[in-house]
Amino acid sequence: MSQVYSVAVVVGSLRKESFNRKVALALAELAPSSLKLNIVEIGDLALYNEDIDVDPPAAYKAFREQIRSSHAVLFVTPEYNRSVPGVLKNAIDVGSRPYGQSAWSGKPGAVISVSPGAVGGFGANHHLRQSLVFLDVPCMQQPEAYIGGAASLFDESGKLSEKTRPFLQTFIDKYAVWVERHQA
Repeated sequence: MSQVYSVAVVVGSLRKESFNRKVALALAELAPSSLKLNIVEIGDLALYNEDIDVDPPAAYKAFREQIRSSHAVLFVTPEYNRSVPGVLKNAIDVGSRPYGQSAWSGKPGAVISVSPGAVGGFGANHHLRQSLVFLDVPCMQQPEAYIGGAASLFDESGKLSEKTRPFLQTFIDKYAVWVERHQA
């Protein structure tokens, strides 16, 4: 039997009907059998504060362990003010601490940005990539994934549109190759 790689999926939106969460769930359905995608929740993480990290809250510990125990990480994010949402930046900070013990280090990653706007979250996508360089996350470069017009990605029942499916399939298939290539 071939190796199955666990992928921590970090969704940068907390909204219940988030387009980003819907895309993350669609990617999980489209993923080849070599990947098992699991959404890691970030909404309960207190704002990072080194003072409380002396005795880390349970949410910090659980989040770090979920990232650490995964083979890879996939970020699905909206764009807020040409950057990532604060909740996503906070999760990145929580996972990177304490200094020298980053849960992210060495995990093959990818970024997909989803936005109602025409630009598809380009700013957030590239801003997040800057952080991933410092965090030692080898980030898949191609295909780039900026998805605009998010309101048209799903029908009324929540089913992924047929025009979007081929792009997401290509993305997740290429990501599977990326993950396998970067395993020790």
